[in-house]
Amino acid sequence: MRRFLDFHSGLTTLIAAISAASLSCFSTSAAEPVDVELVLAVDVSLSMSPMELDIQRRGYVAALTDAKVVQAIRDGMHGKIAITYFEWAGDAMQRVVVPWTVIADQADAEAFAARLQAGVPNSARRTSISAALGFAGDLLAESSFSGMKRVIDISGDGPNNAGVPVDGVRDQIVAQGITINGLPLMTSGGGRSSFDFADLDAYYTNCVIGGPGAFVVPVNDWSQFPEAIRRKLVLELAGPLSPVPAAFTGTAPGAIRVQAGRDYDCQIGEKLWNNRSWMWDSR
Repeated sequence: MRRFLDFHSGLTTLIAAISAASLSCFSTSAAEPVDVELVLAVDVSLSMSPMELDIQRRGYVAALTDAKVVQAIRDGMHGKIAITYFEWAGDAMQRVVVPWTVIADQADAEAFAARLQAGVPNSARRTSISAALGFAGDLLAESSFSGMKRVIDISGDGPNNAGVPVDGVRDQIVAQGITINGLPLMTSGGGRSSFDFADLDAYYTNCVIGGPGAFVVPVNDWSQFPEAIRRKLVLELAGPLSPVPAAFTGTAPGAIRVQAGRDYDCQIGEKLWNNRSWMWDSR
């Protein structure tokens, strides 16, 4: 009887171990393979006017449904991508507008665009690029997809002025093999303030982007926005071994800057905010 119980106990343990291993293998293989896992992180801070927020939404809709973008998706090894879109402002404001969705053809792109067009962007105070990057990193960590590339595409019209320093968060995300690309909005027409500065593209280049093939596409006028988004998406959807775009320092639509190595004050946004707050408090 004792030998039978020992045998039964050992058999039960073996079955449990095999089941655990099987579940582990199943869990690993359950991640759907895609060419790119792409997070679109879009600034909706109060420095942007309702008109700019509308242009921004419509620009993404137009780019995502563009025939060249859809073709770039179909040309991938798997012929599909996983994409999600969220809006952000201060360090406590991140809102997913469209959750993780697979796009494999024009119909998928149109369906994603329809969900994106529903509702109105909600603005909020402050600008926390660092919190937005951290939120984007969490979205990638929690996705049910396995991408050959993982990319965060972040747009914004100002430097980080809330939350932790942005370059530290950037470095943590890049260390995970994730690429961060930037779309600095150097436009006019919104709620301009003393927090703005002329070299936002240089700030993004030195403090925000990073990872394999990282690049920045500055937008100097809202008329450039749809084309800038379209070109940026095509580049991001290119194969994992695609070359890094050549640096371009002009101001034409779709201009590209790649990450530089020179020193830069990545806390300039925080300093501008603190200086402005001190001036208001001292009045």
